Amino acid sequence: MVIKVFLATSSGSTAIKKKQQDVVGFLEALKVEYAELDIACNEQNRMWMRQNVPEEKKPSNGIPLPPQIFNEESYCGDYDTFFDAKEDNTVYAFLGLPPPPGSKEALQAEKEHIMQNGTQAEGNPDDSKHNGDAQGEEEGQAGDEEEGEDGRADDEATELETSRGEEEEAAAEEETDEEAQEEEDEEQEDEQLHSQEEEELQQLEQDQDEQGSEEEEEDTELQEEEEEAE
Repeated sequence: MVIKVFLATSSGSTAIKKKQQDVVGFLEALKVEYAELDIACNEQNRMWMRQNVPEEKKPSNGIPLPPQIFNEESYCGDYDTFFDAKEDNTVYAFLGLPPPPGSKEALQAEKEHIMQNGTQAEGNPDDSKHNGDAQGEEEGQAGDEEEGEDGRADDEATELETSRGEEEEAAAEEETDEEAQEEEDEEQEDEQLHSQEEEELQQLEQDQDEQGSEEEEEDTELQEEEEEAE
């Protein structure tokens, strides 16, 4: 399954550009396979996106804005729903993908599954426990010891996978934050450069005005001298 991200490469909106970069950067950090589909230069992509976004997900004007995210033909959501899933550690569920072992999302799903199984076990107790004999108790103890060893091994493996998953997710979030900070720094530099250019232009215009005034004064003095000479 390939995740499709519909975006506009030539968008003039800074907000849309930041949202697109946030989505793409986070998918790259998670090593999720995806494809970028440009709606600005490809009319077919734009029409397909508009037709396949559900009506209830479209804005009041009926025209959905990028980025829009799909899993093959299935609609996942827009930037807002992607951001909510990111905050709730449910990005894989949002994308319709199985979470990798050891990730926060996988551990959360595992805990929910265990809780559900535990609730069912409490609601349906095994009556055969009251009819066990000595041999059954011995077998149960042996089974408990084996399960305990297996459980310890599973716990160690889960801890290792959890550590790896948390490191990958932390790296992804850190990379996204660094990219956002770099974008802010670049915008500030652009604004400063723009301000400097405006100041230089104003100074140049002022110098030109002063030079023009001096030339006009010189012409006036020269004309007065000629009139006096006549």
